[in-house]
Amino acid sequence: MPNKLFMKAILLAAGYATRLYPLTRTTPKPLLPVAGLPTIEYVLRSIASIHLDRIYVVINEKFADAYNRWLVQRGQNFNAGITLVNDGSTDDSNKLGAIGDLYLAVVQEGIDDDILVIGADNLFSEDLGPFGDFCRKKCAPVLGVRDIGDLEAIKKYSSIETGHDGRIISFEEKPAQPRSTLAGTALYFYPRATLPLIKKYVSEGNNPDQPGKLVQWLYPRTPFYTWTVPGIWIDIGSKETLDQASRTMEQLKGDVEYAKCADERG
Repeated sequence: MPNKLFMKAILLAAGYATRLYPLTRTTPKPLLPVAGLPTIEYVLRSIASIHLDRIYVVINEKFADAYNRWLVQRGQNFNAGITLVNDGSTDDSNKLGAIGDLYLAVVQEGIDDDILVIGADNLFSEDLGPFGDFCRKKCAPVLGVRDIGDLEAIKKYSSIETGHDGRIISFEEKPAQPRSTLAGTALYFYPRATLPLIKKYVSEGNNPDQPGKLVQWLYPRTPFYTWTVPGIWIDIGSKETLDQASRTMEQLKGDVEYAKCADERG
């Protein structure tokens, strides 16, 4: 029987990030340093308050040794245990894609529970505990969204329209002529009841790569809701956004230290 209190998390970390070459020739993007810490550590911190009983990090064969070293060095000092799931790919020519990796983790690890799915290269400045609470109450698929306020910039993401209740009524991945500036982030919730639909999506031979394609396929078939991501969200896809992430996290650390000193001074 599935656990009614906890959920599983799947972190997608098997990409090759060729746009970040030469940085990612020898280091996977989620292990690139951001303000002194691997990017993936910020992702883990952002979900630390969600009741998770297992975290699966989907990796590739090329960087398997790097991820194993990372896991040994950090230890299992987390509320939920961390399991590495190797998708066996070695480069872009034989990768499974984000949805393929999600499906691999579900099948290979025998997951039969609610799952939180998050891109290991997406940084969130705020605790995502409220996202977990919202998802449990909805008991339906949920996508984390942000209004980026720019119709041109939205062309790199997904353009979403919602009803008054936050339910998705229109979703287009990387639209040529977007109608909305509401963008989807790499933050998803799929309740256990959705798993057969994910299996159907994959078995029909649909696009296994862009995770938004799964949302686009699912929302007409089952109610799919949105949750507005608070604070700062950075999708690391280039050297510029990597540098932006480092500056942002350094600033946030400084703000925390300043507040701590102010409290101590009274």
